[in-house]
Amino acid sequence: MASTAKPLLQFTPFSSVVQPAFWHELTKLKIDVLRLSQDSIPLYGSYSVGRAVVDRETGMEVALGCNLVVGGDAFLKRDEIRPPPQSVTVRGTLKNFNTIEEFKTVNKQELFSTMTKEMWTKMEETGDPSHLSDFLLITFADLKKYKYYYWFAFPAFTTVPPWEKVGEWVPAQQTLSSSALETIHKAMHDPSTLHPLQSIAGSLLAKPSANDPNVYDTAPLEKFSDFFAGTPSDKRLVIFADPSAHTHHVGWPLRNILTYIIHRHSESSSISKESPLNVVAWRDIDVPAAGSERSWRSLSIKAFVPPKPADAPASSGVPAAVGWEKNPAGKLGPRMADLAPMMDPTRLADQAVDLNLKLMRWRILPELDLEKVSALKCLLLGAGTLGCYVARTLMGWGVRKITFVDSARVSFSNPVRQPLFEFEDCLEGGKPKAATAAARLKKIFPGVDATGHEFTIPMPGHPIPPQSVDQTKADVAKLEQLIGEHDAVFLLMDSRESRWLPTVIAGAKGKIVINCALGFDTYLVMRHGVRESLSAADAQRLGCYYCNDVVAPADEDVQSLKDQTLDQMCTVTRPGLASIASSTAVELLVSLVQHSKGVHAPSPPMANSANTQHRSVGDEYNSVLGLVPHQMRGYLARFNTLHITGAAFGSCTGCSET
Repeated sequence: MASTAKPLLQFTPFSSVVQPAFWHELTKLKIDVLRLSQDSIPLYGSYSVGRAVVDRETGMEVALGCNLVVGGDAFLKRDEIRPPPQSVTVRGTLKNFNTIEEFKTVNKQELFSTMTKEMWTKMEETGDPSHLSDFLLITFADLKKYKYYYWFAFPAFTTVPPWEKVGEWVPAQQTLSSSALETIHKAMHDPSTLHPLQSIAGSLLAKPSANDPNVYDTAPLEKFSDFFAGTPSDKRLVIFADPSAHTHHVGWPLRNILTYIIHRHSESSSISKESPLNVVAWRDIDVPAAGSERSWRSLSIKAFVPPKPADAPASSGVPAAVGWEKNPAGKLGPRMADLAPMMDPTRLADQAVDLNLKLMRWRILPELDLEKVSALKCLLLGAGTLGCYVARTLMGWGVRKITFVDSARVSFSNPVRQPLFEFEDCLEGGKPKAATAAARLKKIFPGVDATGHEFTIPMPGHPIPPQSVDQTKADVAKLEQLIGEHDAVFLLMDSRESRWLPTVIAGAKGKIVINCALGFDTYLVMRHGVRESLSAADAQRLGCYYCNDVVAPADEDVQSLKDQTLDQMCTVTRPGLASIASSTAVELLVSLVQHSKGVHAPSPPMANSANTQHRSVGDEYNSVLGLVPHQMRGYLARFNTLHITGAAFGSCTGCSET
């Protein structure tokens, strides 16, 4: 049986494109202007002529969407709007709700009906076709989470019976000469006749000139009756800027343009199957160059409205309309834009901090495990010059958990050498170093979890007064708790004695320990080996800070912090040494965690002389970042660094089992 389906004119619905700048402006509008108001406010959007791109693999053209765009300029005043090139700016109405419940339960059909009535009334009263593409937008802005729920409606009036087509859409150059198309192109872009909100005419009427049939006269849509008076129907052209690039379905604006013609100019239009309307869907941005392979992209067709059945009821009032946008699932429903990654400054900073690291992994070291580094919990014992530089370098590697321990306060000599402190921190006796350093890290990067603890680490050879015993016990308990909660411990204190107790506790718990110490123009950076009970049976056990260095004073009168002159009590070093040593300490930690054996990574063999280092060693000594030495002793006077491997001492008071 032959098909009896009518060749109906098909239309491509608008698809909304909301630029991130629009949500920024809505946020400011909600906070500064709307507040709790739910009044409707005007806004503007735009659409441009349909575009297609060429698939490089198939060579076929792929039509882009029939888009209506709203951007950061949506809330400008009418006289401030500057339409984008080749675009038609259209008016809209925004209604923002205060709660998600109101957004979900509002009578959307009532809102839609109110919108269509306003559009119809304006057309009835003024005959102005510029409101034919008005749209509605309802929103709810969750400003805590930067999530925006929204739903667009693009009202299109229905025609009963619906429009039918004669034949199919064909290239306009098959029905119009090149000179005619060039005349129309010029008229579509003529600044003297364009509406202020358009950089291309949204609609246009055209007919052959009486003087030259290859040249077309043009007029705005509202002049339909007067312009086409006495013009045969086959010479009448209705042209519109078509936002669709589909080969068989044209853009949404044509629906209301055709309704406008039937309603406002029914007597003069005389549209029927025998006398159809000539429609041109304009899709050309430029005139094809002479000799170019590119042809005109615009399409043309003949369309008509069948007569109503004799028993059909007379139409009155506002016709029915459709136009709520479908969501990405293809169903009628709202959409949601999650802009937290772009709009929350903390999230933005978090992404920016990781950018350089990710570029290293993507472009240079694909094996680099950044998650291992960022997951590290680092305890910095000492918030002075070394502590400040170590913390900054750790943040540069993406470490998010940094804890300071220090009992001192910021003095006037500190800010120039310790980059986490400022002059104001020295006033009124000075702020606590640990807490101040942690607060400054958060100010630099809000995404870091930084805390500071102020207490004293007990030192061997330093008697504890009876009245301080309870406090000392509490300090030791706190120190043990903090070491247990962190993965890596940096020993950055000023004295040898203060490093002993953390060495013992961290060794017993199997933690990574990085030691950093300064001389005037020399420095030591080393990683402590693990205890024998935690080492593999055949592994070389590396020593700790106390295996090859002074363990404790010979008696209580010889201590590193007692009976010293001023220059001996202060850390007197070349100013650039601390940053070099601190950065080296952090890089050693990162290289260590990248090694397949982690804290058990072997140290590369020592060089045969003080002037040469091994240029190549086995893979077992390398991580993806290179060597993982045991000790590095730097000499600024000679600008060189020695790699040293020191074996563990079986009876060491810091790391042995006895």
